[in-house]
Amino acid sequence: MNKNETRGSTPDTPDARHLNTRIVHAGRPDPRVVNGPVFHASTVLFQDYAELKAREAAPLDRDHMYYGRMGTPTTRALEDAVCELDNSVGAVLATSGTASIASILNCYLSPGDHLLMVDSVYGPTRKFCVGSLARRGVRTTFYDPLMHDSLESLIEDSTRMIFMESPGSATFEIQDVPAIVAVAKKHSLLTAIDNTWATPLLFNPLDFGVDLAMQSGTKYLNGHADCLFGVTTTRSPELYTQLHHHTLAHGMHLAPDDANLALRGMRTLAVRMGVHDQGARRVAGWLESQPRVTRLLHPAWKSCPGHDIFERDFQGANGLFAMVVKRETEEALAAFVDALQLFGVGFSWGGFESLCLPMEATRNLASVPLTEEETLVRLHIGLEHPEDLIADLAQGFAAMDAVTAPS
Repeated sequence: MNKNETRGSTPDTPDARHLNTRIVHAGRPDPRVVNGPVFHASTVLFQDYAELKAREAAPLDRDHMYYGRMGTPTTRALEDAVCELDNSVGAVLATSGTASIASILNCYLSPGDHLLMVDSVYGPTRKFCVGSLARRGVRTTFYDPLMHDSLESLIEDSTRMIFMESPGSATFEIQDVPAIVAVAKKHSLLTAIDNTWATPLLFNPLDFGVDLAMQSGTKYLNGHADCLFGVTTTRSPELYTQLHHHTLAHGMHLAPDDANLALRGMRTLAVRMGVHDQGARRVAGWLESQPRVTRLLHPAWKSCPGHDIFERDFQGANGLFAMVVKRETEEALAAFVDALQLFGVGFSWGGFESLCLPMEATRNLASVPLTEEETLVRLHIGLEHPEDLIADLAQGFAAMDAVTAPS
């Protein structure tokens, strides 16, 4: 592998400065400016024939430009910043988190292979497995997120990868990543994880031996609800080269303006995550006392499946959690949602704004049972003052009560 295909530094030469300091200063190719220029480049001009041939011999050389899709100073600055965050050898950018997941599964799995996919995975990931991946001849077995040592019983001769997501989407189960990695290594399997919830700031999968860590940078890395991107990192030069070449061969690249927005957002990641965490804990504490809330699914709460593992492995929490709400009718749920003024109703999360989203679990797990009169409601606590958000939720519950009160 050409040394210039990676970001330049390696996990063997870590920076001694605090991570919060490094992500402020990482990815600044020009020391003369705090925010570098955005390179809107497709065609790259070469000085002469000799330079053309030199660049053709090493199109991914990070010290030079070859063609816009292969990388520009803007995209490479973002790659460097992400690598600084989790101390990886390289970062592969994509147009969304879903695109990053699809790239991982398509790159490392072939027809006839078997995949172990956590059952609490992000909905579009599940659809990709049972749709596109199945049509390619890759079989998927969905395993309970709380399976750890017993996961070994599901491994087949054709199993090639174990995919994790911790906490799980919507239901927030915490997986025992070290235990699963140990099982995978015993059988020479690849491991991959969707680490969007935690970011490497709260949980760095590469430190726990995971081979491939992806994030939907759309969420907390960007943090401003104004761009889409995904990123995958690894500490294996071989895996990085394979995924990087696969992604480029399929024509995927991140637009420069999105890369610039993402880089801007990462500078304040540590500060934002702390505020999200504090606000979410305050709101969750209040929700715990509300009669309509039958259960909190917040990794920092003992009621959340896998909480003990969270306490052991994570460095903190963020603003995203769920509550199980008792609602007698669909009309009552609609009254709750429609009464909210500060919480927006929409998809995604990780921005400065608070969001509320009623959800239907994509599967029934024993760890998070729901009755017919219960609904899973996901909340993202933004940067608003938590007391204002509590008042907004109280208004929603009052609206529910008004709908269901006897006439």
